[in-house]
Amino acid sequence: MKTFRELLVWQKSMDLSVEIYHLTNSFPKSEEYGLSSQVRRSSVSIPSNIAEGYGRNHTKDFVRFLQIAQGSAYECQTQLEIAYRVNYLIKDDFDNIDARFTELAKMLSSLIRKVKESATR
Repeated sequence: MKTFRELLVWQKSMDLSVEIYHLTNSFPKSEEYGLSSQVRRSSVSIPSNIAEGYGRNHTKDFVRFLQIAQGSAYECQTQLEIAYRVNYLIKDDFDNIDARFTELAKMLSSLIRKVKESATR
């Protein structure tokens, strides 16, 4: 693999981040510096950490940054659930994005496991 852009998990996290921007556009203006900003920052953190870890060229660093990305995915999921519970998101939008984040977290877990296994060979 020549670049982090070839990683499917990075591609999916980029798509999710863009989707978060679209979803948060409908949040109340009063949330511009609150929940809206927080959700956006945590979603952007996911592909950013995948890319940064890949660029470190060291397995332990890559794993650490993948774990940070996974934590950001869980953080974003939590913030989206808060947004849903305070009626900033409709059920269909929440269910769709939540399922995609669940898939992304599983992909990150799998990649972390594979990178760790390849380091022990």
